[in-house]
Amino acid sequence: MNTIATSLLVFVCLFGATLVGMLLRKILPEHHLSSDTKDAVKVAMGLVATMAALVLGLLIASAKDTYDKEAAGITQMAAKAIFLDRMLANYGSETKELRELYRQGVQRVINRMWPDKTSQPAELDPRASRTEVLIAEIQKLTPKNDLQTLFKTQAMSTAMDLCQMRWLEFEQAESTISKPLLCIMTFWLAILFVSFGMFAPTNSTVIVALLMSALAVAGAIFLMMELNSPFSGVLQISSAPFENALAHIGQ
Repeated sequence: MNTIATSLLVFVCLFGATLVGMLLRKILPEHHLSSDTKDAVKVAMGLVATMAALVLGLLIASAKDTYDKEAAGITQMAAKAIFLDRMLANYGSETKELRELYRQGVQRVINRMWPDKTSQPAELDPRASRTEVLIAEIQKLTPKNDLQTLFKTQAMSTAMDLCQMRWLEFEQAESTISKPLLCIMTFWLAILFVSFGMFAPTNSTVIVALLMSALAVAGAIFLMMELNSPFSGVLQISSAPFENALAHIGQ
């Protein structure tokens, strides 16, 4: 889902609901706008507001948790990438070409996950980085002593972990927002804004206040969707851990 388009649509729906409420205020008979009616509507809308706030809060918390897990995964992958290079370096001069191949692979991962053109989507598919080629090359190494055997074993284990983590990042990067749940929550909020428009006085101050309220809710939806898309948009995960790793690889 496009975050900006969805947020704007939510904003239009909520502010449009406010205008509908103001229109209903002019159409409804006077006894439908009595103080007793207002009190009853306030109680009902209080329940709707509580449900909407609870669901929205849970969705934002879930999105933040997803974002944090992805960011932590990137940091761990960058650390393992440096560690793998150090294992290959300590193995001996035989791994010079392999380390260069490895460095090119890391650079390719950075270019695909964080493309220079912001309009270009990130490519998270691990098959594009050809990690399996690196694993095969490490397997071809022929240790000459116990120390090289240790470094080769550790390098293989780390390379396998990196490959597994790449697939985990790929699977977790998919948005987990439920479209039906988002639609239902928007419907609840629209009901609230209809009630605001029905019983609020019609003046510029109230209209601006309700406009800002609709904008604030749309902003919360935007934040939630951005956090659920950690490799695209405004709040995408920083490439700094991998850039730092690249600076150390091959040294």
